[in-house]
Amino acid sequence: MALKANDHGVVSHLMMLDGTGPIGASDRLLRSKARENVERWMAMANLLGCSIVRVNAQGDGDPIARAKRTAEALDQLAEDGHGMGLQVVVENHGGLSSNGAWLANVMSRVKHAGDGTLPDFGNVKTGQNDEGEDIWNDRYMGVTELMPYAKAVSAKSYGFGSDGNDIATDYHRMMKIVLDAGYRGYVGVEYEGCEMDEVSGIRATKVLIEQIRDQFEG
Repeated sequence: MALKANDHGVVSHLMMLDGTGPIGASDRLLRSKARENVERWMAMANLLGCSIVRVNAQGDGDPIARAKRTAEALDQLAEDGHGMGLQVVVENHGGLSSNGAWLANVMSRVKHAGDGTLPDFGNVKTGQNDEGEDIWNDRYMGVTELMPYAKAVSAKSYGFGSDGNDIATDYHRMMKIVLDAGYRGYVGVEYEGCEMDEVSGIRATKVLIEQIRDQFEG
């Protein structure tokens, strides 16, 4: 993969890790195993020339205690990645982590400079209430809460209206939040809609972001 990327002029920047285990688990052995799993992939991310790995803030128990455990785990992982030139970001990616205020609280507890967030425009569903109804956080507030710690950004789209804007997210408003936070790094693109195939959706989202960028720069 590293050779192929180099042959085609592709930069491997961020590796997304899923299924590595709950870094905020109350069980110490589970936390230790999750750290080992991430470390194994860090070595591969380093081989590919990545600068960042993304982990999830899975865990259990009281939200405050879980925030403390998660922050400690992120510090440990950031220290693990430091020698490989890797930073560690955590994404709002379902459950409690999709609550921007909670994840921002986690970040207020970390101590390592290699820790950060990857605010995602779409992952704001935090669970269900007693009636089985989905609970959604405000996506703009969530991204605003996470941007002070951002080392990467994920622009997620679901479909496009006649004006070319995303049907779920006001991209002009969202990108202004990103820029107002002083962020000038890469913006990753993800499409989760049904109206077009994934590659076409990603390309359409890229065009939308470039148009907004040109408007801000102009």
